Amino acid sequence: MTVRPSQAYLAVLQYDGAEFVGWQRQATGRSVQGEVEAALERMIGRRASVTGAGRTDAGVHAVGQAASFAVPGAWKGGADGLRRGLNALLPRDVWVERTHAMRPGFHARRDASARQYRYVIGTDDASRSPFRRGHEWSLGRPLELDTLAQAAACLVGEHEFRGLAAAGAATPHYRCRVALAEWAPRTDGMGVTFTIEADRFLHRMVRFLVGVMVDIALHRRPLADLTHLLDASDNHEASPPAPPEGLYLVTVRYPQHLFAENGASA
Repeated sequence: MTVRPSQAYLAVLQYDGAEFVGWQRQATGRSVQGEVEAALERMIGRRASVTGAGRTDAGVHAVGQAASFAVPGAWKGGADGLRRGLNALLPRDVWVERTHAMRPGFHARRDASARQYRYVIGTDDASRSPFRRGHEWSLGRPLELDTLAQAAACLVGEHEFRGLAAAGAATPHYRCRVALAEWAPRTDGMGVTFTIEADRFLHRMVRFLVGVMVDIALHRRPLADLTHLLDASDNHEASPPAPPEGLYLVTVRYPQHLFAENGASA
């Protein structure tokens, strides 16, 4: 009897992180990984392992988290069947936007070529509304966009981010190559957003960056501090990290050759 090999898949997920301990499965509390693995196990009838491209913290959201997993070769539903089946089983705060069949050995974290995050800040008084507080930083005061733009420009390129990340990270190095870092007014006129794309991110790196840049825009510290922090050997002089509820994982990029489907992209 011939046993068909398992098929690797990529799922692009959206979730509201408010009620989760984060992406990664933990001893206690709801995790996004745990919910997806439980739904997949019900579908394929065996224990499932799902790997996320980014380990978002408690309270952090995603509109483009990428996750990889393999299903038995006997599975007949295909990529669209997986998407529909998972969405029928997942809780209301998690949704699979799309799925793709991938080449053998695909790994959502190791194979990613870039990740993009967005941070949302409310600068108006209404940002304190209970309908907004869980999805943005309710700062409630104006920020100088020109100053924020100057600060963001310092981040583009390759830097050591040891001074702007959580201490004790299990990482071989702290170098990240930033391709995009920009602030823009929100289209609803209620604040500003920060978008950053890099080849990799360290634990709480985006939140530390936003915390420092907001302090600079509020004249709590000079712009020169950011350059100093990019050369720092620890995060002792960094501003407190921005709150998690304003952060979104927007997209994860992969080389085209990893997709089993013709014309697929992510």
